[in-house]
Amino acid sequence: MKCPFCGHENTRVIDSRPADENNSIRRRRVCDECDKRFTTYEKIETIPLIIIKKDNNRETYDRTKIEAGVLRACHKRPISAQQITKVVEEVEAQIFAREEKEIESRIIGEMVMNRLKDLEAVAYVRFASVYREFKDINTFMDELKKMLH
Repeated sequence: MKCPFCGHENTRVIDSRPADENNSIRRRRVCDECDKRFTTYEKIETIPLIIIKKDNNRETYDRTKIEAGVLRACHKRPISAQQITKVVEEVEAQIFAREEKEIESRIIGEMVMNRLKDLEAVAYVRFASVYREFKDINTFMDELKKMLH
């Protein structure tokens, strides 16, 4: 860390302790050149994940939206709360594993559908019907046929 007083490159940490309710670290430093002391704070970068919606609007990521969609699809189906939680956690892990600052909602929808397809057929078709916005019975039947093969 560069000294703010003399600009020397070498400084030493002489004390570290948690700060801001354990959300950052306060470090006391001393410059090896001018012997002046200064304080720095280190914290995790927290830039929120941005979701790009179908209409190109952007909003911050909200896990509860994925949970709500999966819950609606699984309503009155033989699927446990633990299985629903597992689907949501797997999708969320897949989203954050991409290490991107923005992701299209379409991609998240596909991730959820892939999980539901393996979990339960009716839940999958329910989610797909809302997500893919089936316009008529023919597109709905096409999706069902794809599932049956």
